[in-house]
Amino acid sequence: MSLGLNPKPSGGPNPVSDSSPPICDYEGSDYQDRFWTSGDRRYEDAVEAGALRRLLPRAGRFMLEIGAGAGRHTARYRGFERIALVDYSRSQLEQAQDRLGKDDRYLYVAADVYRLPFVPGLFDGATMIRTLHHMADPAAALASVAEVLEQNSSFVLEYANKRNLKAVLRWVVRAQAWNPFDRAPVEFVKLNFNFHPQSVRAWLAEAGFVVERELAVSTFRQVLLKRIFPARTLIALDVALQPSGKWILLSPSVFLRARVSLAPNFHKEGAFWRCPVCRSHRIGQNQDGLHCRNCGRHWPLRDGIYDLRSRLEE
Repeated sequence: MSLGLNPKPSGGPNPVSDSSPPICDYEGSDYQDRFWTSGDRRYEDAVEAGALRRLLPRAGRFMLEIGAGAGRHTARYRGFERIALVDYSRSQLEQAQDRLGKDDRYLYVAADVYRLPFVPGLFDGATMIRTLHHMADPAAALASVAEVLEQNSSFVLEYANKRNLKAVLRWVVRAQAWNPFDRAPVEFVKLNFNFHPQSVRAWLAEAGFVVERELAVSTFRQVLLKRIFPARTLIALDVALQPSGKWILLSPSVFLRARVSLAPNFHKEGAFWRCPVCRSHRIGQNQDGLHCRNCGRHWPLRDGIYDLRSRLEE
């Protein structure tokens, strides 16, 4: 499905593709309401919050939130002075604005993770939660994030674990064809991937990250368990078991903290934006948006949201 078509009736994302890897576009989706607000996801939200408390730095200067969506986690980054919310969907960022407000602490940017519009080394922290599973080229996406982080900064990543206990049991009894121990990604729905932990670690290493800690999250994400046990019981058990990710990862979701081990190759002080098409740092800014002095492209600023989605103007 190409960009510009109406969202799916289910409210799911639209695949967007050009010469770069395809991406999922949640423009116009009711995902926030359908999945989180009306979907009774108290358990999932609470255990993710618990993982973030364990992994996030206590303080920082500038946080990059990749796949920020409607800003569900943003307020949890309270130790950072400023936060850039990046998502490909403008409508999701509008929901984040409604939740968080338009004060100077938050920067709202519609952009493509493969073409982040920031100069190298700009941020001293980043998160990517419930986002990597949409990446057709996860190695390239992680390399893009690493490039805009300064040396020794922290990156909190969540990914869907291919080698989870349910998948292992289903494979053992031949209820599924794909092997959870195979390191290749499995695409269970269009642009929805589960990844093997060893593959994710390898991609992070290639991008210059060093993994410091891994947590097993959402271990009890089962409808039957939610019906039998109170949410507070499952949350307490999950949070208590999260550190077991140090030894074994059989949970459907994995949270990890990695550190950037390589310094960015950037030397110009005071620069901020980078053109997502020509990659020039020669960017002018006014009340209408950004202007690339190198290639002449204009990137609009409307209602507090910068739109740097290069695929829309190609």
